[in-house]
Amino acid sequence: MSTDLVIAEEHPGGAEPIAILEQHLAFARRTSPPEHVHALDIDGLLHPSVTFVGARADGVLLGVGALRELDAAHAEIKSMHTAAAARGRGVGAAIVRHLLDLARERRYARVSLETGTDEAFAPARRLYAREGFVPCPPFAEYTDNPFSTCMTLELGPG
Repeated sequence: MSTDLVIAEEHPGGAEPIAILEQHLAFARRTSPPEHVHALDIDGLLHPSVTFVGARADGVLLGVGALRELDAAHAEIKSMHTAAAARGRGVGAAIVRHLLDLARERRYARVSLETGTDEAFAPARRLYAREGFVPCPPFAEYTDNPFSTCMTLELGPG
């Protein structure tokens, strides 16, 4: 990247975010049964409990992610996706760190996420583990099933 990565709030309904979110949904639908695709649609990403961010370099959107408040002490990472051309460049890790910083600013005690168990999700699980997330029981609307892996990171008292 010739310039630094800039991560900031984005409107999920813009052309570039929609393109990445469509890739995200297509990936989830290819690798998980329909009842276990938990990706948020645009309306879900526009909910007041959700903060949607994009990572850009040279003005080009390379990845997206969101932080959803579950309650005053617990947030969830949602809609993480890096454009195929930008993978392996640290975009996903930078977004996760940005969302964790946001969670700390908002004084959440814990941040959790759900991802798939399919081998295609292995890079995501490794990324989250590198950032300190550990496996946990299902939370929020998730269930114990062979298609979902739930992970959490304790941030400490809010």
